[in-house]
Amino acid sequence: MNRGKEKGFCREGAELRIASASIHRGEEPPVAGNGGSGTVFITGCNLACSFCQNRQISQEGMGRAVSSEEFAAICLGLEKAGAENINIVTGSHAAPAIVLGIDAAREKGLTLPLLWNCSAYEGRETLSLLKDRVDVYLPDLKTLDKDLGARFFKAPDYPEYAEKAILAMLEARELSIQEGLIKSGLIVRHLVLPGFLGSTRKVLRWFADHAQGRALLSLMTQYTPPCQTVERKASAAPTRCLGREEYNQVLDWLGEFGIEEGFCQDLVTGDEWLPDFHQRNPFSSELSAPVWHWREGVL
Repeated sequence: MNRGKEKGFCREGAELRIASASIHRGEEPPVAGNGGSGTVFITGCNLACSFCQNRQISQEGMGRAVSSEEFAAICLGLEKAGAENINIVTGSHAAPAIVLGIDAAREKGLTLPLLWNCSAYEGRETLSLLKDRVDVYLPDLKTLDKDLGARFFKAPDYPEYAEKAILAMLEARELSIQEGLIKSGLIVRHLVLPGFLGSTRKVLRWFADHAQGRALLSLMTQYTPPCQTVERKASAAPTRCLGREEYNQVLDWLGEFGIEEGFCQDLVTGDEWLPDFHQRNPFSSELSAPVWHWREGVL
């Protein structure tokens, strides 16, 4: 497919489009540190998760095109604002354009570590592009069940790609944490889906077998039921938050598999924390300080 002439599954063409850039304090402690993580939210996505919390930008096209020079300026603005790192969120489908922006930012003096915050749905070519540029990978491991991959993410081959991608990331970067901040390596994230704990158990076993001691695990319990559309009803995405008994069961499995290094989110209910990318600050002021917005540019 020629992305210069037609849009891909990601709903995007060849241009790099961005929705928001901010100092984000809601990431894992070694990512956020004291200064916060310099998050850059990319428009579009190579998956189509039926319960995506960032649907406005991942599937509804919110954002605007930026040049490599403007991307570089955004990164440098985040560094000037005190960010601990540059955190590229869901940029897999736009990797070639992002790489040009990263290189431009480095040439202009960017010194911060680069984080690649992704769904682990990367192929070899994308990983090759990123290898010498990314310091820290933050991949989701959504599921190892191909039926759930097809049902919730529109990607029956997701487990196959995710396993290979995360193993390649583990080979590319050794875990290094200095003065409480991650400088290199992986944090593997997994969102627990209410009613589908069997999928979580498979993920935890895989992590224990392949990544324990080489990466950190971040277990997320923030699943929030999406607004019900015809498409989302068809996927039968969970219509409730995670329950206390489910939460306790997952904690027991961490002990069973000997997973001790990482993070486990407190049980989260409600949707007050969900972002709204119409706003200059998509998140609450406690979580985020905006630096750039798709409507207004530098703030």
